[in-house]
Amino acid sequence: MRIAIDTGGTFTDCVFLRNGRLEILKLPSMRENPARAVAQALEAILGRPGGSGRLELTCGTTVGTNALLERRGGRVSLVTTSGFEDVIEIGRQDRPRLYDFFVTRPEPLVPRDRRFGLAERVDSAGNVLEAPGEEELDRVASEVASSRPEAVALCLLFSFANPAHERELARRLRARGFAVSVSHEILAEFREYERTATIVANAYLTPAVGSYLDEIGKSVARRRGARVRVMQSNGGIASAELAGREPVRTVLSGPAGGVLGAKSVAALAGFERIITFDMGGTSTDVSLIDGDLRTTAESHVAGMPVAVPMLEIHTVGAGGGSIARFDDAGALRVGPESAGADPGPICYGRGERPTVTDAHLILGRLAPEGLLGGGFPLDEARARHYMDRARGPVGSVEEFAWGILAVVNTTMEKAIRVISIERGHDPRDYTLVAFGGAGGLHACQLAAALGIPRVLVPKFPGGLSALGILAADVVKDFSRTVRMEIPSRSAVRGPLARAFAGIEARGWRAMKAEGFARNRVRIERLLDLRYVGQGYELSVPAAGDFLASFHRTHERRYGYADPSWRVELVNVRSRFIGRTPGLPVRPRREVRRDAASVSIGRRASVFPSRGRPRSLTTTLYDRARLVPGHRLAGPAVIFEYSATTVIPPGWEARMDRYENLILEPVRG
Repeated sequence: MRIAIDTGGTFTDCVFLRNGRLEILKLPSMRENPARAVAQALEAILGRPGGSGRLELTCGTTVGTNALLERRGGRVSLVTTSGFEDVIEIGRQDRPRLYDFFVTRPEPLVPRDRRFGLAERVDSAGNVLEAPGEEELDRVASEVASSRPEAVALCLLFSFANPAHERELARRLRARGFAVSVSHEILAEFREYERTATIVANAYLTPAVGSYLDEIGKSVARRRGARVRVMQSNGGIASAELAGREPVRTVLSGPAGGVLGAKSVAALAGFERIITFDMGGTSTDVSLIDGDLRTTAESHVAGMPVAVPMLEIHTVGAGGGSIARFDDAGALRVGPESAGADPGPICYGRGERPTVTDAHLILGRLAPEGLLGGGFPLDEARARHYMDRARGPVGSVEEFAWGILAVVNTTMEKAIRVISIERGHDPRDYTLVAFGGAGGLHACQLAAALGIPRVLVPKFPGGLSALGILAADVVKDFSRTVRMEIPSRSAVRGPLARAFAGIEARGWRAMKAEGFARNRVRIERLLDLRYVGQGYELSVPAAGDFLASFHRTHERRYGYADPSWRVELVNVRSRFIGRTPGLPVRPRREVRRDAASVSIGRRASVFPSRGRPRSLTTTLYDRARLVPGHRLAGPAVIFEYSATTVIPPGWEARMDRYENLILEPVRG
């Protein structure tokens, strides 16, 4: 039985295959013990009829992200080349906010008294200038042991060019029983600060993620042959063993599943160019896909660089639980602080501070009986009472609620502009794929503001991240810094072949360990290129005319290109993709028909009219009653188990043959 569980956000989302059919389950999350939420979900799913057979469990998790954000990782010691112990504290010379005189950098994850220098030196070409003797290696190993770390980060200067010294010290530290994160094993690339910060983050997360995976392992131990995998930030899954050793690869685990799921359902619907819009309880994640998934090695999490490959996802603190407040100047602010799952929005029964979810309830946009098909009741009277107390000078609770939505929409609109307009992409050429529990509530207004011509709300929108995780392939990324100027493609053919051969030997061993034969593995090769003299590079496919591809990519990203200028290769990358079984998605026959006959009632809901909220009679629908071919016009609200979709006046919706809702402005 195949099960995917995403423990992020307010709810734990589960999508699973039973008797050849996809099903969904949502349970309240347990932020303090997400592994317990996984255990509860497994009990609920496996206890139902059809819950037998071999268990294949794939998890998306925010354990790593939360540990970094909340500084709840392990006690780490760092070993680096003598003289470079303070690299993680010095960082880069750039300032995150140029004109802020009071900006402070986050404290390093390893304090000064747990950073140790090894007397060794390798040059940038890999030549040994100073080799550490036995006495020096033993000294450092003993000092590390005396610092009593839970994990050790080992990152020596230029070890990506020659890892011999790292290998020897790692062997000695592991012999003493330490969990050691080694830079040439995880990130064999240049840029000392980014590499050190990434390896330190990996060591910092090892205890927390390891404990989480151990607890999940106990939950599945009685299931013979059970296999556990974890979603990575790069859009692929990996074994629990690898995730435990290299947890830094999981920090965008859940959001990556959402992007993957959105790409899959949009491709079936015939849309290759999409903007993904994932609005959950605490945050909104957006990404742009123009055919292929986009990855980056320049991400920052909790103010620190994390240089392993991740999908390009931009996150803002805007979700259903985002708290509304007035600042000292009297301006209405929404987020990034969130009510989360505990205490949650006011209408959940415990919170007392107004949130986006409370605003939707006041405006008549949520089901009166509550969420999850009535299984999660909402208290509208309580929400109205506390929002009336918090509305300040605003004329009515409804106006206050509408102001909350206007502010949070502005935040999310800016996020979409960052990944589209600011990077040379016109939103009018894309389809907005809206998901997450709250995505369908805001999608049409955002699309209208940005000129996006249509919105796709997939089946199971509140569980699309879990669906993407369930459908994900096994993916492993390998890279190495190989700096050289490229006078022509033919001039570097030999060096490139040797460089790829070196990293791909590791790749084949890793895929064999995952149980994949060579004929089930596909390799994607990438080159990181830049103009000579530049400080940062762009990734382009290694196949074909990669120089022309680089110039085109540079022009799109930065607005100019110079084919006459010299180009430099920085890194080579190989992505190994092991195909997993697909999902049973079959199209249904469409019959054009009006959905009015299956409406479940009407109610007053609030929509904008000339810049002010106005109550309109709104038709209500249960998505379970809609079939492919059904068409309906706004104003309307579509309720379902995992989410709610709002169709404003002037918009219409239809259900396609894959049971997606396609929303578009009324033509003419």
